[in-house]
Amino acid sequence: MIRVLLVDDQPLLRSGFRALLDLESDIEVVAEAGDGEEALALAGELLPDIALVDIRMPVLDGIETTRRIAADPALTGVHVVILTNYGMDEYVFHALRAGAAGFLVKDILPDDFVHAVRVAARGDALLAPSITRRLIKQYVTQPLRTDHGSGLDELTSREREAVALVAQGLSNEEIAGRLVISPLTAKTHINRAMTKLHARDRAQLVFLAYESGLVTPRTR
Repeated sequence: MIRVLLVDDQPLLRSGFRALLDLESDIEVVAEAGDGEEALALAGELLPDIALVDIRMPVLDGIETTRRIAADPALTGVHVVILTNYGMDEYVFHALRAGAAGFLVKDILPDDFVHAVRVAARGDALLAPSITRRLIKQYVTQPLRTDHGSGLDELTSREREAVALVAQGLSNEEIAGRLVISPLTAKTHINRAMTKLHARDRAQLVFLAYESGLVTPRTR
């Protein structure tokens, strides 16, 4: 059973999302919150698998809520998915940097919304390759942090290659094709790199790859 916490300051939207999820036999909405502080309390109490968090809320916004969840070792298993009306904007980018596993635009189709919850529950980032490329193009212009050197030193050459390809927006299948390995082996390399770099998910791996200088943005 996938346990979901809904966090949005608009009760009508929460009701709509809940109605969709309640139709699924493998998904349970365990609680709702109207702001970030309430969400943090409920997340600590209930330990949901997924927290669907609105990016703009009173009291504590979605970015800070995400940052606090990601920083709490007790909430390691909680995957934050940002809900936004605004699509690709700087708020989404900062939320992903703070530790979000991905984001959804609120006008998403119902079937896609339910599928996205399942994807996030598996621990996969809700970042399609095309979205990853757009993030890189729009926001990642230079390395911003250098505090991951020790982790980078622990990566094998194969893991470095896999991470670099993840940062280019390639899927596991595409990475496997590039490296002439199986998709399962590609996933293993990526998972090991995530562990060594202390990345919560694939989205974080992309940012760490750029921020650490492992890969650099291409300019044209």
